[in-house]
Amino acid sequence: MDKLSFKNGEKVVIIGGGFAGLQLAKKLMKADLKVILVDKQNHHQFQPLFYQVASGRLEPSSISFPFRKIFQKSKNVDFRMADITSIDPVGKIIMTAYDRTITYDHLIIATGCKTNFFGNKEMSENAFSMKTTQESIDIRNKMLFSFEKEIFARPEEKEAWMNVVIVGGGPTGVELSGAFAELRKNVLPKDYHNIDFSKFNIILCEGSKNTLNNMSEESRIASRKYLEELGVIVKTETILQSYDGSVAVLNNGEKIPTKNVIWAAGVTGNIIEGLDSRDVFKNRYIVDRYNRLQNFDTIYALGDVAYMVTPKYPNGHPQVANVAINQAKTLGENIIKAMKSDNYKLVEYEYNDMGMMATIGKHKAVVELPFFKFKGVFAWYVWMFLHLMLILSVRNKLVIFFNWAWSYLTKDTSLRLITNINYKKEKVTDF
Repeated sequence: MDKLSFKNGEKVVIIGGGFAGLQLAKKLMKADLKVILVDKQNHHQFQPLFYQVASGRLEPSSISFPFRKIFQKSKNVDFRMADITSIDPVGKIIMTAYDRTITYDHLIIATGCKTNFFGNKEMSENAFSMKTTQESIDIRNKMLFSFEKEIFARPEEKEAWMNVVIVGGGPTGVELSGAFAELRKNVLPKDYHNIDFSKFNIILCEGSKNTLNNMSEESRIASRKYLEELGVIVKTETILQSYDGSVAVLNNGEKIPTKNVIWAAGVTGNIIEGLDSRDVFKNRYIVDRYNRLQNFDTIYALGDVAYMVTPKYPNGHPQVANVAINQAKTLGENIIKAMKSDNYKLVEYEYNDMGMMATIGKHKAVVELPFFKFKGVFAWYVWMFLHLMLILSVRNKLVIFFNWAWSYLTKDTSLRLITNINYKKEKVTDF
């Protein structure tokens, strides 16, 4: 079926305000539709820079954008802060955690991903993940708190406070490892005169043979080289088997005492209860080339949570921001076409890979464009420029630019605040 059934005045509910959900809501701002954006947070979160919040380089507000501020001038887009628990596709009703309901004529699911602990309950209880702004703040708080604890710790306990294990050698793990390494070199010794930071070990564990395994061989080699130059201990073909909050056990039998494990090893789709399991594959909703669920005319899925098979991507698209943004743009254009005329031709979505990039530290980055790969200083400036351009507001662009410039010139930041002591298995009074 190559037609969409959108009509003037109908209610469109978008679940999730990530890259896909936000882009679609903005695309429909001038359409004759009642659009309701639902998210359990009241703000959009710029995930690519979470690691900079976690390492104290940026304020959380710099990469967080309140939905009501974004749409305050829109007459047809409204926001609801709610945690969705289930969907009734027959009654076209969405249930929330507070026993309230939202009705819809058309539903777009853009719930994104959550951290995948692969069923390891112990890991999920004791390791940190980094999928929200708040989790990034928690990591920053815990890392800074660890150094305060180290000062008072007994000699046999100090090592655990000075080891951080980062699991996953993709862009998140690599960028976070590099950020902590630069913090160790340039900042922390100035703050903690009585701590020997040569004993602060940043250990990156990756199950495959390489860091940045989805990039080219050149980028893999360069990323590992940069990390090791910064003093990061890189352990490839290494899997974290267990972590009880005090000791990390690797698959080679090595035991690492640590109070800080950060899990960046995988994601899985945020599936909502209520739809038939036949609509789901690998925790993603099966959609056609128009992002419509196979068994429903009025339910769609976008971004990380959508599983779309195309000639170029027979196993589904990569779960990256560019896919989410462009799927939302395409769907939005198709919806507008369907409302303007009965004689329209839908555009099938296909992903044009614009490349990948990762930054490891100052003047250390890798960039892969479709026809050009480069690394080093120029790649680092390109990474900074492109990420700065993706930030939503001019004010936030200026704030981030100022923070980056200040850090570049002084090798320091002023954002090392411990704002909330709320850690797994930890008490602030345990000195």
